[in-house]
Amino acid sequence: MRIALIGYGEVGRILAEDLRAQGQAVVAHDLKLGDAAEGPLVQHAQAQGVRLAASHADAVRDAELVISAVTANQAVPVAKACAPALAHGAFFLDLNSASPGAKQRAARLVDAGGARYVEGAVMTSVPPYRIKVPLLLGGPHAQALLPLLQTLGFAARVADARLGVASATKMCRSVMIKGLEAMVIESFSAARHYGVEDAVIASLQETFPGIDWEKQASYFFQRVIAHGRRRAEEMREVAETVREAGLEPWSARGTAQRQAWMADLADAGLFGERGSPAFARSSNWRTEADRLLAWAARQETAVDVSTAKDD
Repeated sequence: MRIALIGYGEVGRILAEDLRAQGQAVVAHDLKLGDAAEGPLVQHAQAQGVRLAASHADAVRDAELVISAVTANQAVPVAKACAPALAHGAFFLDLNSASPGAKQRAARLVDAGGARYVEGAVMTSVPPYRIKVPLLLGGPHAQALLPLLQTLGFAARVADARLGVASATKMCRSVMIKGLEAMVIESFSAARHYGVEDAVIASLQETFPGIDWEKQASYFFQRVIAHGRRRAEEMREVAETVREAGLEPWSARGTAQRQAWMADLADAGLFGERGSPAFARSSNWRTEADRLLAWAARQETAVDVSTAKDD
């Protein structure tokens, strides 16, 4: 069958590898194509036998299954860009971390042209599981798509025939998971500054004995440094999900700010150069916390110098 991937980032490339290993024909499109950042995408596609399309329409035309795996804020724009070129009856699987309201808007765009929109909620990090990552499906066409996805190797199950239920499940979970990442970075870095990190970890270990806090902290630091931008965008959608429920998203909004802050520092090279073996790969969270603390100290010194000059 012919499968189109919209978004050829980490998730798109993993899915491409697993689908091509089965002999499936895969075409992909990504917004980075045509600019200076396209090199790794082109090299990967050539190695995997994936055809790269120059536009959304070119990618999805005649595809039986379209998988959208882009950043959260692009979920609706991608659905809008793809909708006119989708084949009648084609499935459009939206894996993006968007709010229930955004998924419903995307569904109206896709279904209006005769294609079949299915929301997908990816329930944990993709890399360890690859195509078998736990996946919740939602919407009136979810049950029809399920057998095809299972044949392709997806670990999918239908959450509900109502659109938004699967996404709400994921987004409410993200308040906790992404929030915990942000809290660990903030708590452990501050504890490191005061020299109390061992005492804090010992206390957490006693309260939550099922978690290896040393290992978990290092993993959290690595993932946020490498993917903070995408996480921040997801958390803005999480905040919208909470807002759609009539609640003020204080926690989700703060998590988005912390994730974006880490992404800004990563882009500035604080944790090493992207693509280098050392980037976000420390086995000890203390290494990254020390970098954050050193950066904060430099900012404070700069402010003090500036204030002294003004005086």
